[in-house]
Amino acid sequence: MKLRGIIPPMVTPLRDRDELDLAGLERLVEHILAGGVSGLFILGTTGEGPGLSYRLRRDLIARVCSQVKQRVPVLVGITDTSFVESVELARYAASKGADAVVVAPPYYLPEAQPELQEYIDHLVPELPLSLFLYNIPSLTKVQIEPETIRRALDEPRIIGFKDSSGDLAYFKNTAELVRRRPDWSLLSGPEELLIDTLQLGGHGGVNGGANIFPRLYTKLYEEFQAGNIARAQELQKQILRVSKSFYRIGKYSSSIIKGIKCALACLGICDDFMAEPFHRFRAEERELVKNRLKEIEAELSQLKL
Repeated sequence: MKLRGIIPPMVTPLRDRDELDLAGLERLVEHILAGGVSGLFILGTTGEGPGLSYRLRRDLIARVCSQVKQRVPVLVGITDTSFVESVELARYAASKGADAVVVAPPYYLPEAQPELQEYIDHLVPELPLSLFLYNIPSLTKVQIEPETIRRALDEPRIIGFKDSSGDLAYFKNTAELVRRRPDWSLLSGPEELLIDTLQLGGHGGVNGGANIFPRLYTKLYEEFQAGNIARAQELQKQILRVSKSFYRIGKYSSSIIKGIKCALACLGICDDFMAEPFHRFRAEERELVKNRLKEIEAELSQLKL
């Protein structure tokens, strides 16, 4: 499976701490797919995966795979502090029709690079699906180093790499390594750098804002692939507007997910309940999101996506 394009990291619509917003989930999946995306990534960082119960994670996997019906590949995050739970979730995802799993380094006690390599060596044979590695050192405290990536390139069942480090030098080096495997997918997380990573050899983006405006992100990718760089840069400026408008309300890291969920709630797509220990935006913040949403929708209508 060679993935190219925009694969949104879907938020998990919740009604309570252990209850899915089922109607909202159905609307959100259709909203995202209507934007022409190339896949769907569930239970990642934006999906609050590690903060959800195992029961709810399984429920989400089953419902999303059933609704998508293989219209696009479904990638499932299995990152956990428990090796056994990661494997069990991967097996469940395979049984429900998911296409691949995604794993970041276990995130509680930081492992040394040889330990991470051994973890990957032990994990791959246990998995029933192909694997994407996920680099997000800001949350896991561990960077996936070049030698570990080189080793991964020798494993046929590892098929891609998602980098959310925000480090363009690291991404460039990774892109050079990945050229050894034309079947690999090299994807970038930070949407603020989407066009930069495409220019460095990336194959697409796993961008949170594509939950809200999926067509904006897929259009940038299409224009870039068509060689319309000026148009792609114009769309990148609009993506920066999305980031500045919704991700920087408040001073906490959780503000990014809160902003995306709040915008979706304001659009009437799904509830914006957050997994503990986080909470949805309060009334004042919500009003700010509403106003900025109107501004961006007006701007997007002028872009004729």
